[in-house]
Order: sequence, then structure tokens, then C-alpha cells
Amino acid sequence: MLKIILLAIICFISGLIITPFIIKLSFKMNAVDMPDHRKVHKVPIPTLGGLAIFISFIIGLIVIQPQNPHHLAIVVGAILMIIVGFFDDLYQFTAKAKFLFQLGIACLVVFWGGLQVSFINLPFGGQLEFGWLSIIVTILWIVGITNAINLIDGLDGLSAGISAIVLLTISTMAIFMGNVYVLSMSIILFWSILGFLLFNFHPAK
Repeated sequence: MLKIILLAIICFISGLIITPFIIKLSFKMNAVDMPDHRKVHKVPIPTLGGLAIFISFIIGLIVIQPQNPHHLAIVVGAILMIIVGFFDDLYQFTAKAKFLFQLGIACLVVFWGGLQVSFINLPFGGQLEFGWLSIIVTILWIVGITNAINLIDGLDGLSAGISAIVLLTISTMAIFMGNVYVLSMSIILFWSILGFLLFNFHPAK
């Protein structure tokens, strides 16, 4: 419990410290979302916020060093997703190009890392096994969740806020299921997002 509290403090403070630097970097690189008739903001808003969250997340990983057979593939996949997002903010990739990049990264995690969603638990007991479809389900899950978060990133604090709620829920489930790895990863990301959220609530900076 003490380690979790210390980890939470480290990730939260990292987010608070790093985000202002990312804001300045965004303006210098002209990575900003300009206001228009469809946007709620009236001034240019930096778009590299995910980078601030991810750097805080990486700091948390370095501190706690969670162990899992799929860990390296998950982290490498996350780094590649961040790189794609970074250059998309700068150069505005087409939807097709982004999808192909995301699909390639998901395939890397599944085929190189061996990560697969092989079943889901049913609400009233039992499991639904995917069998050979587990590869397809996992790839679609990674790409689908990535785009789902992107799609709701329209209002101040919405994407990060929903992500934080989901991660807190996952953390609670991981405690009951005794999954230390999932608990560690979700807690690190949760507190990294909270540090960023203070700059992302309306009016977002």
C-alpha cells in the first residue's frame, strides 16, 4: 500500500511538472488545435497533451518495474502509438494512414508479444472462448479503443476524465482478481492522467 501511495504521488507530481513544458513545446512546434465554429475553445489549444501523460506514465514504470511476459510488447506498442499520435498532431495524417499505423502496431503486440484476449467472462457466469478468433478480437480491440478515445476528445477534460474513470474501475477489478500487473499499470496511468487533468479541465490550457 505504501508503494502504491508513493507511486501515485510520483506520477501525479510528474504530470503537474511535465504538462506546462509540453504546453510550451506544442506552441513552439505549432502543434495546436485552432478554434472554429465546431470547437468550444476560443483560442489555440496545444494538442500534445498525450505526451505529458505518457512521460509521467513511463516515469511510473521505471519506478515500479511491473513484471509480465507481455510487458515489453505492451510498452513498445504504447511508445509506437504515441509516436504516431505525435506526428499526427504535427502533420495531420489521413484517417487511412492512421488506421494502417494502428493496425501494424496492434499486430506487433499480438504476434511478437503474444498478447491475446482469449475469452471474456459472461455476466451470469461462465466464459465465452474466442479460440482462433482471439487474434482478430485482440487486434480490433487495440485499434478500436485507441480510436474510441480519440473520437471523444472534443470537449475539455472529456477524454482524460472518462479514461481516468475507466482506469479506476479496472484498478478496483484488478484488486479483487489479484492481478498485480494490471493494478500497477492502471494505477500508474490513472495518476498520470490526473496530473494532466488539472490543465485540461474547462477552460483547457
